[in-house]
Formats: sequence, C-alpha cells, structure tokens
Amino acid sequence: MESLIHTIAALFRKRALPAHMRKGLRGEEAAANYLKKRGMKKLASNYTSKRGEIDLIFRDRDCMVFVEVKTRSSSSWTRPAAAVDRRKRAHICKTAMDYLRQLGQPDCNLRFDIVEVWMNDGEKVLKICHIPNAFSMSKVY
Repeated sequence: MESLIHTIAALFRKRALPAHMRKGLRGEEAAANYLKKRGMKKLASNYTSKRGEIDLIFRDRDCMVFVEVKTRSSSSWTRPAAAVDRRKRAHICKTAMDYLRQLGQPDCNLRFDIVEVWMNDGEKVLKICHIPNAFSMSKVY
C-alpha cells in the first residue's frame, strides 16, 4: 500500500499526498483486506473507464462484486454509505458494464456492495461495515 501512496504522491510532483486522498487509499486497503478475510477474491482495484471509477472488484463464489468504499472520520455525523446517491450509483453501474464488456460479457451474477470505513484522525481504522447488495442495477442497463 505504501508504494501505491508513493506512486500517487509522485503524480503530485513530490508534494505530500493530500490527507483526504491518503485516508481514502487506506480505507480502500482496509476494505480489501476485510473482504479477502471473508473468502472473497480480489480481481481489480480502482478500475476506471470513461464513465467512472469502481474502487474494488471482487469475486464471491459465482458472483462478480463491484464495491464502493466510503471512508470517513469518526466524527462524521452521517453514515458513509449515504454519500452513494442515485447519481453515484448510476456511474458505478455504467462503469461495471464497461468492465464486463472488457471481459467479453461473462455469464455471472452481479452484486453492488458498499463498505463503510471509519478512521480516526491518525488514520487508524476504527470500524468497518460491509453492506452486501447495497443497491441494484437499474433495468435501463
């Protein structure tokens, strides 16, 4: 993970990585480790297409799982998952379709999960909450 942080920091021309980005990357790492410990297999992280980005992509038995990670400080008043509004869900679904298209449209089940990560100001993980099937893909897609 440190190498990823250093790589991204290099993109900022050797300036320190902004705190919110550092916290987000640490939250994604914590979420990935949490899901791996529960038997899921990591396929990709930070997948991007012209239509958006998906934080993590996992396989859970016969299901492809697209995961949005939301990291917040312990002092946040709202649940991190509340930030995944209708517009964000639409971007995730469109990006998931791009990923599936890239793989040749595999015949598999799909699931959209949210992992909430709470951290303190020192960037220590305090709590992780996995929300399987947090939302579904609209029939439009």
